[in-house]
Formats: sequence, structure tokens, C-alpha cells
Amino acid sequence: MSRACPNCGKPTEEAFRPFCSKRCADVDLHRWLSGAYAIPGMEDEPDADEQDPEE
Repeated sequence: MSRACPNCGKPTEEAFRPFCSKRCADVDLHRWLSGAYAIPGMEDEPDADEQDPEE
């Protein structure tokens, strides 16, 4: 059973699994490198030691 390319939905090619082509593989790599797949997180509050003493 052939799975669909996660980028475009075409059938995958064995040489580029899980993608259908080098282009789709490169598109996915660019998304990883540019931070598009980053999971947003909450910013940590500074510790009491690190806060400005005038506060």
C-alpha cells in the first residue's frame, strides 16, 4: 500500500519516502530549518534571584 506525500498528497516514491519527489522533501526540510514546525512554548519567568532588586 502506497502512502500519500505529506506535502502534496501524491503517491510516495521509494527514493524519496515519505515524499513523492526531491522537491517535496526539500520543501519539508526548509520548513524544519526555518522554524515553521517549531512548537510554541511559554516564556519562563525569571527567578527571584535574577529580578531587578529595585522591584
